[in-house]
Amino acid sequence: MRRRINFMDIAGLLMLVMLFLLQPAGTAMIASMASTPAATSDGLSNLYPVRVNGKYGYINQTGKLVIDPQYQIAADFSEGLARVLPGDKGATSKWGYIDNTGKLIVQPKYNFSLDFQEGLALVQVNGKLGFIDKTGRQAIKPLYDDAYSFSDGLAMVQVGNKWGYIDKTGKLAIRLQFEDAYPFSEGLALVQLNGKLGFIDGKGKAVIQPQYDLAYSFSDGLAMARVDGRRGYIDKTGKTVITPKYLGAGSFREGLAIVLVGNKWGYIDHTGTLIIQPQYDDALPASDFQEGRAAVLIGGKYGYIDHTGTLIIQPQYDDASPFNDGLAMVIVDGKNGYIDTTGKRVWGFGN
Repeated sequence: MRRRINFMDIAGLLMLVMLFLLQPAGTAMIASMASTPAATSDGLSNLYPVRVNGKYGYINQTGKLVIDPQYQIAADFSEGLARVLPGDKGATSKWGYIDNTGKLIVQPKYNFSLDFQEGLALVQVNGKLGFIDKTGRQAIKPLYDDAYSFSDGLAMVQVGNKWGYIDKTGKLAIRLQFEDAYPFSEGLALVQLNGKLGFIDGKGKAVIQPQYDLAYSFSDGLAMARVDGRRGYIDKTGKTVITPKYLGAGSFREGLAIVLVGNKWGYIDHTGTLIIQPQYDDALPASDFQEGRAAVLIGGKYGYIDHTGTLIIQPQYDDASPFNDGLAMVIVDGKNGYIDTTGKRVWGFGN
């Protein structure tokens, strides 16, 4: 369970928590919205979960309610399907999957499940983990004590206290041998042996020997690695590209990475040059650039900057998430809503 929770998409998890904990928008606003099916999802016309009077439904990019609020919990769409927990709050319910018209495609029968990735979804059956396809058919038998979603054609799995990787047929592609393991990213996976972290390729060959006490997966061709308490960046050969000198550092996204200099956060490029001077008070998952925007904290409020550091959306939010297909979830005075990349409110805030 620990591994699955650790590797749930952080931005997606943040959005679920924001939705679950906060008060919903009023019913008057919702009642004025037409309930019509969405045409597409996943990058074409995505749908977004919203909470109304304790139930979850979905809006489209214009803020129109397209799937009526009816679920205890509703996750983001992934590969055309979304995980939902039907029924009333407190009831014993199971996870299932709907399409973007709200039709139930995979019946709700799982105590635990994750989003579809590369055509398969992780599900729990009788205490063990396996994978289903988009019809709900069992694709890989539930044999594993822990596991995570597929990436680069492989999924990490745990049996006993050892981790390895399986392919989409369920065949063990990389034997169970690691103390810890992480999803493949850009052709390499972070693994732990003898208490140290290194990287393997898709054949299980050690490309970068285990030597780090902390490291992140590769993104934009570089990986954060900590050496003697300081964070820097390595390339896929293990060569140090940016000298470890930061007390805090994130992953590269869209050519920039957030780093801590003194007590302020700024952004560097792949050469280690400061592109956006340290001036921000905190870093959070939404501080990584996505769709040309990054959330930054200034004076206790979050706003969004572009790649030059220009404030595109002024600091005004109590919390913020990354942009996803043009919208981001934000919180104002305890009320959640969605904004577009210009800061225009699309849905929420109770009015």
